[in-house]
Amino acid sequence: MDELLASESDAEMAGDLGRAVDELSVDVERLELATLLAGEYDQNDAVATIHAGAGGTESQDWAEMLLRMYLRWAEREGLDVEVDELLPGDEAGIKRATFVVHGPNAYGLLSAERGVHRLVRISPFDAQKRRHTSFANLDVIPLLEEADDDIEIDPKDLRIDVYRSTGPGGQSVNTTDSAVRITHLPTGMQAAYQNERSQLQNRAGAMRILKARLAERMREEQAERLENLRGERKGIDFGSQVRSYVLAPYRMVKDHRTNVEIGDVDRVLDGDIEELIEAELRRRAEGAA
Repeated sequence: MDELLASESDAEMAGDLGRAVDELSVDVERLELATLLAGEYDQNDAVATIHAGAGGTESQDWAEMLLRMYLRWAEREGLDVEVDELLPGDEAGIKRATFVVHGPNAYGLLSAERGVHRLVRISPFDAQKRRHTSFANLDVIPLLEEADDDIEIDPKDLRIDVYRSTGPGGQSVNTTDSAVRITHLPTGMQAAYQNERSQLQNRAGAMRILKARLAERMREEQAERLENLRGERKGIDFGSQVRSYVLAPYRMVKDHRTNVEIGDVDRVLDGDIEELIEAELRRRAEGAA
């Protein structure tokens, strides 16, 4: 088309050429991104947990904002999400939430978001309208469906509690006494599931997440013993953040790993984080080269 346009003017063909180039650019970007997702578990589904950090109600509200951001991001990416555990905050927000993201490259993409996220804003909970800093942490592990059989758990090592699900009401919330929390006594690890009305289904869902967490723990211990790949885990507070979301006195999202800055904070909080994720994936790839 470009060669034809060089010798003959055609407005309609010129428009077609522009659209074709734009489509090709999108395809190339997707292909390039796929090359950055070549890790052993990048293709897997992801189990993500958000914990509110230092800051009390402020951080619990921030944790809920982060959960909304990731749910919106998953929707934009065409990924399916199930929220398996939701622990409401004392006054507002959430203390903790666990959700599973299903779809191509879910773990590879979401792993780029792992770490402490910091929010700076004028507090809606402060009558004096002072600026507050809040923290929340996102932890992400791959869901290892095929590896479940490799992880043997002694039933004697488990404590299984059944309870009524908590949180806001709605058609999708299970309100029967069938929510299940499983505690692995030797490690203290927990997994909860409340999506289904059947206690057996919730137990199976909680066990699936628990096995994924135990598998991640095994990988971490092996990596620490052999290569010391993981550094020291930081607290969910000042100086440990991977990204800052500033709403006052100016508006800016800055990733401290890649130095990417975005001025439209609302767009980011509404789930448009592709640029931030891709920049971190590129940084990792360059570091591993």
